Amino acid sequence: MTTSSEPDWFTSSYSGGSGTECVECACSVDGTLIRDSKRAEGPVVHVRAGAWSAFVRSLALDTPR
Repeated sequence: MTTSSEPDWFTSSYSGGSGTECVECACSVDGTLIRDSKRAEGPVVHVRAGAWSAFVRSLALDTPR
């Protein structure tokens, strides 16, 4: 996270390569921020750290090995 008040947004590695379904994430003090990259001024979803960790763990469990 940067020292400014603006979040340091990055494109999710799971976003499509065509540019039509990009999700951006940013770390916050107590969780993760998520937004649609095509609507950067639009709504932002804030997910608390514990819920985000559980979500990421569930994805790892569902990933074929």
